[in-house]
Amino acid sequence: MTRILAVFGVLVATLSVGTGCHSPARGPYLPQSDAARNPLEAQRLTQEALRAMEQDEARAERLLREALTADVFFGPAHNDLGVLLLGRGDLAGAASEFEFARRLLPGLPDPRLNLAMTLERAGRVDEAIGEYRSALEVYPEHMPSLEAMTRCQLRHGRASRQDSEVLSNLREIALQGESEAWRGWAAQLLAVDAGGLGSGLRGQSPGEECAAGGPPRGRARGFEGFSLDMLGEPAVRG
Repeated sequence: MTRILAVFGVLVATLSVGTGCHSPARGPYLPQSDAARNPLEAQRLTQEALRAMEQDEARAERLLREALTADVFFGPAHNDLGVLLLGRGDLAGAASEFEFARRLLPGLPDPRLNLAMTLERAGRVDEAIGEYRSALEVYPEHMPSLEAMTRCQLRHGRASRQDSEVLSNLREIALQGESEAWRGWAAQLLAVDAGGLGSGLRGQSPGEECAAGGPPRGRARGFEGFSLDMLGEPAVRG
């Protein structure tokens, strides 16, 4: 199992005892009593959905919704349903699911990162940056959040590469970025500044950045390595 499903397995017993502290489910979900919840079935259905995602998205969505019928408080199912909804452009639906996952998995960065990318895509840039920071607060060394936040700040003009925070982040990405593309993007920006060549890539679009050796586009992160490229074509991480 992945880290998030493993962590959630530890939380099942706690949530089963403490659900009385939850407010009734919001949005499309009905309130659910402790006796009606079946977190083990929700976990089984979520795992089955993740295996189906690449080849049968409709079946994966049905399984995830069945998982949430079994236990509306099963956070990974909310997150992965959000990934599917975001992939088809349903920003409102995706944001709702990521918000559920964020509340149910408060110690994990992935739902926060996914919510941030959804907000960024919706044009709510300042809120997105706040969510990226929130992901880094719960997991300070979470490189995907650091990369996405830095790209967002530069892409939307919320910071310059001369800012001490951005400069520090670019140096860290250049050394420890998730991929060669991310490391090369950061190193190129640092080299442009060192050469005194002006604003460089800051004003370019994500597509132009990629064409110039820039970073991969933002990806919503599922809990079994599945991801969708939310600013470009669909992509799946192996």
